[in-house]
Amino acid sequence: MADRVHPDDHLNSFPEKPKPEPEREPEPETETETDRAEYLPSFAEKPKPPPGTYLIQIPKDQVFRVPPPENASKLAAYTRLAAAAAALYFALRPKLPSFSLASLAINGLAPSSSSSSSPISPDLAAAIRARNPNSKIGLRYLPGGSVAASYGAVALANGAWPAFFQGRDNVTEFVTPLAGSGIRLSPSTRASMVTAQRNGAVPLTVDARLPVRAKVGAVTTWTWTVKVRCDVTVDELTANATIISQACHVKLRL
Repeated sequence: MADRVHPDDHLNSFPEKPKPEPEREPEPETETETDRAEYLPSFAEKPKPPPGTYLIQIPKDQVFRVPPPENASKLAAYTRLAAAAAALYFALRPKLPSFSLASLAINGLAPSSSSSSSPISPDLAAAIRARNPNSKIGLRYLPGGSVAASYGAVALANGAWPAFFQGRDNVTEFVTPLAGSGIRLSPSTRASMVTAQRNGAVPLTVDARLPVRAKVGAVTTWTWTVKVRCDVTVDELTANATIISQACHVKLRL
C-alpha cells in the first residue's frame, strides 16, 4: 500500500530560502599615506646637488656662536679697538671745527661787464675765520686743501687753503685768494647777477675741502676730510662788498 504523503511532509521537502541580509551602509573611504603623498606637494624634498658636489652639515649653534679659528684673533682685536675708541671719545669729547667768513672782496664781476658776452676772470679775496673748539685736541691742516666760490651752478674762482697747525681753543683768521679765468656766463646768469646787484643781495657759495689730522698729546690721528659749505649773501659784487648773511655747514668724512 502506498505511503500517504502528508502536506507537511511535502512542504518540508523543499529547502528554506535564505533570509536576505540587512543592507549595510557603505564604509567611508579612508585615505592611505600613499594616496595622500600623491596629492600633497612634497615640501620636504630638496634639490639634489650636482654630481661631484660634497655637502657638509654644521650644527646651527656652531655656525652663529663659534667663529672660525682664523677670525677669532681678529674679532678680539676689533673688540679691544672699539672699546678703546669709545673710551677715548668719552674722555676727549671731540667737536668739529667751525668756520665763517669775515669778509669777501670781489673783482671782475661788476654788473657793467655783464652785458658783454666775453669771458671773465673773477678775482676774490676771502677772509676766513677757523675756530677749534676742542680743549684737548689740536688740529693740523695738511697741504692740499682747496677753496672755491660759485654763483648758483656756475664756478667762479678757486684757491688753496693754507697748511697750518691750530692749537686747542684757538681761532685763526687768514685771507686766501681765489681766481678764475676764461669763464663764460650765459645771458640768463648775467641778467640774474644784474638783478641781484640792483636789489643789494647777491647769493654766493664758498666751498672748502680740507685734509685734517687731530693731535692729542704726542699722538696724531690718520687724515680726515672736512667739508665746509658757506652760503653767503653780499650787497654788491665789488671789492668793498659787505656780507649781509651767511650760514656755514661742516661735514666730516673719515
